[in-house]
Amino acid sequence: MRIALGTAQFGLDYGIANTGGKISSDEAASILKTALDVGITTLDTAVGYGDSEKVLGKVGVERWQIITKLPMYPSHDRNVKSWIRNELYLAMERLKVDRIFGLLLHRPDQLLGPHGRDIYQSLIEIKEDGLVEKIGISIYEPDLLDLLIPKMKIDLVQAPLNVLDRRLISSGWLRKLYDSGTEVHARSVFLQGLLLMPPEDRPMQFQHWTTTWNKWDNWLKFNQVSALSGSLAFPLSFKEISKLVVGVDSEQHLKQIVDAIGENSALHFPEDIVSVDQNLINPSLWRLE
Repeated sequence: MRIALGTAQFGLDYGIANTGGKISSDEAASILKTALDVGITTLDTAVGYGDSEKVLGKVGVERWQIITKLPMYPSHDRNVKSWIRNELYLAMERLKVDRIFGLLLHRPDQLLGPHGRDIYQSLIEIKEDGLVEKIGISIYEPDLLDLLIPKMKIDLVQAPLNVLDRRLISSGWLRKLYDSGTEVHARSVFLQGLLLMPPEDRPMQFQHWTTTWNKWDNWLKFNQVSALSGSLAFPLSFKEISKLVVGVDSEQHLKQIVDAIGENSALHFPEDIVSVDQNLINPSLWRLE
């Protein structure tokens, strides 16, 4: 199945639409069991997701392909290779596994800095040692790929992609990554749940983009599809996307997502349902009241 289970909610109170807070360990176990039952075998986590890795290790994730992400390299630590390897070992200890499917950089812009060569070489060596299968980056801006890809071989790229944020497509990078054999995982497919909210539930700060929201709401109504189904159908319509990284806040939420996949595979998405405004499409810039 082309779904990777995001686990930020396992360790943090994450997502603008998340009203239940951090997921309990029991609920996490139920979600993981259901995910395996329906054929989801990839987990996405990160050192920076609170105690998500510890929760996953407690539940048991030996049967999963795990992707985790390293935090920003602290410049005060002079031994880059030692720091990266130690961070990986600590992550595997928390997860209670001896191998990771994908190791990504949460701050790939550091590859362009003074420690970039050592960081990249460390990832290569970790892969050669068989500790990870794929090395890669998690990006916010496709423009970063213009600077990185010509200089280094990346196995896996995780990037935002949804019906409003189409930069990965318009930049041409989705096709170029696919053609080069790089695996692409799309995240933020629900824009942290904002795309799933009915108009009356959207926070006031997002009313600035009323015209955009009206296009989305009218398109859903015209096609008689749910926001969940439509949001999933857009990234899934691109064969270049290997996985959608989706977070859930309950077992029921996961079941709804699975049921919605494939319901509307022939939908047409107008090009005007789109935004390039970073204040809308980049959640890291949101200033929530």
